[in-house]
Amino acid sequence: MSSKVLLIKPKRFGDERGWFTEVYSKKKFSEYGIVDDFVQDNHSLSVPAGTLRGLHFQTPPFAQAKLVRCIRGKIFDVAVDVRRGSPTYGQWVGAELSAENGHQLFIPVGFAHGFVTLETSTEVTYKVTGQYAPAHDGGIRWNDPTVGVAWPLSQGVQPLLSPKDEVQPLLADFDSPFEYDGTPLTLTEI
Repeated sequence: MSSKVLLIKPKRFGDERGWFTEVYSKKKFSEYGIVDDFVQDNHSLSVPAGTLRGLHFQTPPFAQAKLVRCIRGKIFDVAVDVRRGSPTYGQWVGAELSAENGHQLFIPVGFAHGFVTLETSTEVTYKVTGQYAPAHDGGIRWNDPTVGVAWPLSQGVQPLLSPKDEVQPLLADFDSPFEYDGTPLTLTEI
């Protein structure tokens, strides 16, 4: 299983009709080091721009790696290292994913994930490696000052949050069950 956050840029083959792209191939992804077994696909619609979902994870034994893509609109997608003992603990990386660019973000186990929508009526799909387990659902606060995610929101604009995301704990109050595996956080483009 890969422990790197990967920005995947699938090739598109286009002509006058439009384009075609391969968004997932077990063989090709294994060449990237992604040998995770995806067991569920999720799909979200966020109508208002500025909708923020995150920062989420599931704890072991129901931890999830995610492969995220935006199929309509545009998002700023974020992964935060929450692996105990990591030299990059609490640090984050982010990338713009859009229907137009077709990029995907692979987020391994041990990272909190979240995104903010940059356009109205944005749809996001993602594959996960574990079934949803409500008792193992966790998160950290989207605006935790020790993490300092630079969400691309206009000055003074507050994102639209779920009640759950409004009260997530701060990283300092989180006792991480995720172990550092020797791979510090970087954003690797493929």
